[in-house]
Amino acid sequence: MKQLLPSLSIVFITLAATAQVPDNLVVEGVPAITPELRQDVGRYLEFRTAAFHGWHPIRRELLITTRATETAQLHVVKTPGGVPQPITFGSEPVRGALYRPRAGDFAVYSQDTGGGEFYQLYRVDFQDGRVTLLTDGTSRNTGPRFSNGALYLAYTSTRRTGKDNDLWVMTPADPKSDRLLTQLAGGGWGVLDWSPDDNLLLVQQYISINESHLHLVDARTGKRSQLTRPGKDKVAYGHARFSKDGKAVFATSDDDSEFQQMIRINLNNGEQTTLTANITWDVEEFDQSPDGKVIAFVTNESGVGTLNFMDAKNGKALPKPKLPLGTVSSLEWHANSRELAFNLNSAKSPLDVYSYDVKAAQLERWTKSDIGGMNPEEFVEPELLKLSTFDGVLISAIAYRPNPKKFPGPRPVIVSIHGGPESQSRPGFQARNNYFLNELGVALVYPNVRGSAGYGKNFLTLDNGLKREDSVKDIAAVLAWIARQPEFAPSRVAVTGGSYGGYMSLACMIMYADVLRCGIDVVGISNFVTFLNNTQDYRRDLRRVEYGDERDPKMKEFLERISPANHAARIKKPLFVVQGKNDPRVPVTESEQMVNAIRIAGGNVWYLMAKDEGHGFAKKRNADFQFLSTILFLKEHLLN
Repeated sequence: MKQLLPSLSIVFITLAATAQVPDNLVVEGVPAITPELRQDVGRYLEFRTAAFHGWHPIRRELLITTRATETAQLHVVKTPGGVPQPITFGSEPVRGALYRPRAGDFAVYSQDTGGGEFYQLYRVDFQDGRVTLLTDGTSRNTGPRFSNGALYLAYTSTRRTGKDNDLWVMTPADPKSDRLLTQLAGGGWGVLDWSPDDNLLLVQQYISINESHLHLVDARTGKRSQLTRPGKDKVAYGHARFSKDGKAVFATSDDDSEFQQMIRINLNNGEQTTLTANITWDVEEFDQSPDGKVIAFVTNESGVGTLNFMDAKNGKALPKPKLPLGTVSSLEWHANSRELAFNLNSAKSPLDVYSYDVKAAQLERWTKSDIGGMNPEEFVEPELLKLSTFDGVLISAIAYRPNPKKFPGPRPVIVSIHGGPESQSRPGFQARNNYFLNELGVALVYPNVRGSAGYGKNFLTLDNGLKREDSVKDIAAVLAWIARQPEFAPSRVAVTGGSYGGYMSLACMIMYADVLRCGIDVVGISNFVTFLNNTQDYRRDLRRVEYGDERDPKMKEFLERISPANHAARIKKPLFVVQGKNDPRVPVTESEQMVNAIRIAGGNVWYLMAKDEGHGFAKKRNADFQFLSTILFLKEHLLN
C-alpha cells in the first residue's frame, strides 16, 4: 500500500491542475497556476480603463464603457469624478456606442458574440433599460452614424452577400424600417457622416492603408458619386466630416504629402485646401465645434497623440491646452461649443476620460480608473529610440527599463512586436505588463519596424508584397541595441506579438534562433496562403493588397517560402501559442497547424485556446489565465 502513495499523489496533483482550468479553455503543456502566483499577481489583474463614447445632447453627462465585472459595459457619468452608472449588463463586451442626438432618450451600441466580430446593433432605452436588437442577428454590422435630425441611423452590413459592406438606413425607434440604401462592392466601406441637412451621406472606400476614397451618397435615392479627385498616385483619406455650414468636407489626407494632413474640400468646385501644411506629423482625428468656429485635432508626434486647436475659418493655430503628459484620442465637442471631451492615456495612468473648457482653459477629469492600489510614481516612463537597420532605413522603438536599484545587474528583455502590420507601438500605460517591470525586473522593448503607421506613407510600403521579410530583418537592429546596453542580458531575450506581430514572433524565432531564448505567438499568422484562404470573406481582398495575392503562382511560392509553419523544425526554443477559437481575422487553424508542426518536429510548445474569444482575449477570466500562464512560461524559459 505504501508503494502506491507516490502514484496517488501524482494523480491528485494532476486532477487539481485540471480542475482549475475553466471549461471554456483548451490548455496544453501549461503547468498548474498556483494560489501563490495568483496572489502575487493579483493587484496587476485589476487595472481598469474607461473609454469615452459621447456627450449627452442636452445634459452635461458622458457615455463611456468600463469594466465593473468580466467585460466592458456601457455606463453614464453625470459629473466629473462621479460614479459610473451601468446601462448594459451583458456577458459580451460593448464595443462602441452613441447617444441619439437632440433627445438623448436612448443609445445605440455595438456588440458581438464570443469575439467573432459579427457585430450587431442594439438600442438601449434609458427610461426602462430595455434592450432591442436592431440588426438581423447574423451578419456583420458596423459604423453606425445618426442623422443630425436624430431620426435615421446609417451603417454598413454584410447581410446581402457575406462579404460586401452595403449601406443601410433605419429608424432605430422602429427596427422594421431597416432598408438597403445602396449596394457596395468590397469589405472596405464605412459611413463617416451625414450632411447638416441630412440629404447626403459621406462614406469612405478603404482599399489599403495607402489608398482610400471619399464618396457622397444621396440619403433618399442611394445614388453615389466620388468626392475625392482621381490621380496617378495612390492617396489615403482617413478621418472626414462635413463642415457645419454644409459647404465643404474636412478630411485627413496624404495627397501631395508624406503625412496625413487636414484638408478642406469645397463641395461646389472640388477645390482642396491644406490646413496643416506646417505640421510634419499625421493628423489622426478632429472635431469641429457645433458653432463651427473651432476645430480640435490630434497629431501623432512620435507616437504621442497631441491635442491642437485651430480657427475653422482661416486655419490659424490657436493656443495649445496644458494637459497631463499622454496621448489624446476620441474627440467630441459638447453642444455648448466650449467643452471638448476626450480619452487620455499615459505611462502613469490608464485610459481615462477628460474634458477641457476652451474658454475657461479648465481641465476636468471625469473618470479615475483602478491601478490596483499601486503608486503611479512606480510606473516606468518610456524611452524613445531611433535605430538604423540593415539597409540604412531608420526605425523607432520604445523601451521601458526596470528600476536598476531594485534590480541590479543585466536584466532579461521582452521584445513585443505590434500587429497590423499597419499599426504602431505607442508610449502609454503598461497595465499588466507593469508586473514584468516592477516585480520581475524584465525590460520591455516595443519596435516600430518598417510598415508601421505614423512615419509617413512611404515607410508604410516598405514591407509590402515581396519585401515582407525586410520587417523581420529590422529586428536585428533592436537585438543589436539590446546587446549594447550594459544593464540588459543579451542571452536572455524573448519575443512576443499578436496577430501580424504573432507572425513576426514566429519569424524571429526562426531568423534569430541563436539569440532568442523563447517566444510567444498570440493569434498569429503561421502560413500566409492558408491565412488568406481562411480569413473571413469581407477581409480577404483587403489583406491581399498588403500581403500579396496567393492566387498568383509566384506570389504563392514566395508566401509559402516565408511562412513559419513550413520551417517549424528550425524553431529550437520554447514557444507559447495563444488563440481564440472564433477569431475571424486569423482563424484558429493558423495556431493549430503551427502547434502541430512544432510537435512533429520535436519542439517544445505550450498551447492555450479560448472557445469564447476571437482576435485576442476580451473577457477578464480568460485574460487573467493567459497572463498568469505567460508569467509561468517566462519564469521557466526566460528568467531561469
